[in-house]
Amino acid sequence: MRADFPLPDVDWPPTAPFWAAAAEGRFELPRCRSCGRLCWYPKESCSYCGDAALSWEPVAGRARLFSWVVVRNVFLPQYREKVPYVTGLVSLEEDPSVRLVTEVVDTDVDSGGLEFDQPMEVVFRPLRFAGVEGTVTAPLWRPLVKT
Repeated sequence: MRADFPLPDVDWPPTAPFWAAAAEGRFELPRCRSCGRLCWYPKESCSYCGDAALSWEPVAGRARLFSWVVVRNVFLPQYREKVPYVTGLVSLEEDPSVRLVTEVVDTDVDSGGLEFDQPMEVVFRPLRFAGVEGTVTAPLWRPLVKT
């Protein structure tokens, strides 16, 4: 196990551009230059047309809450200081078939304020874990703040 686990491996080639963009406050995903679809989880070719012509592009950072759960019991000791917290699955507005697993932030976990299909927006926060050195800036999601 890596000494910095559970922080993500920001140097792993398939996701390194994702983490590099996040470190600069940008939300980027690979897009197929052949069919135009967003491709998540990154791999060597498009999941839809099979073409290998993928390029990382900025994405708006708007989504809908597809599913969530409040975590109250943890299995990894690094998460003990985080409970309770909300994990969620968001579907991107640009392509609802693209869903990302995330932590939902800026919500009261006990208020019941989350709803299916609720508008969400990306925010960038440092990931920190008890007993683990370092941080990684990550795109997390919160209920859309109406202005």
